[in-house]
Amino acid sequence: MRLLFVLTLSALLAGCNIVYRLPTRQGNVIEQKQLDQLRTGLTREQVVYLMGTPLAASPFQTDRWDYVGYYKSPRGKVSKRIVTLYFDGDLLAKMEGVEPTKGSGALENPDVKTVIRDEKKDATEKERSESESNRESGVILTPDK
Repeated sequence: MRLLFVLTLSALLAGCNIVYRLPTRQGNVIEQKQLDQLRTGLTREQVVYLMGTPLAASPFQTDRWDYVGYYKSPRGKVSKRIVTLYFDGDLLAKMEGVEPTKGSGALENPDVKTVIRDEKKDATEKERSESESNRESGVILTPDK
């Protein structure tokens, strides 16, 4: 009987989204402040110091490094970003995916501070929209005499 009660309660809680889901981060942590420091002419060691070890570096094609970042917030918002760096010998020659893409859901710096700020912003906007919908238009009509 207790088992049935626990299973029913857990199913109800899961359906109400009361259960907290952990954020999922896979691959490289790619932040825009790191990418802003990248410039052509840096050595491989300097790039590793700034960005970390690349997720995809082929032993057969040593002049290309790929950094792949994936983040899924507890609310289900998915952000992806791929940065490809090309080397000429030991120096960084070309960069792809470094510029922030706007509006495409690219990885917008999903550190803890940013996530908390975005959640507060969403909650504030929701409160404003609810209060505005409950409020009258604010226009006062005076009758003609």
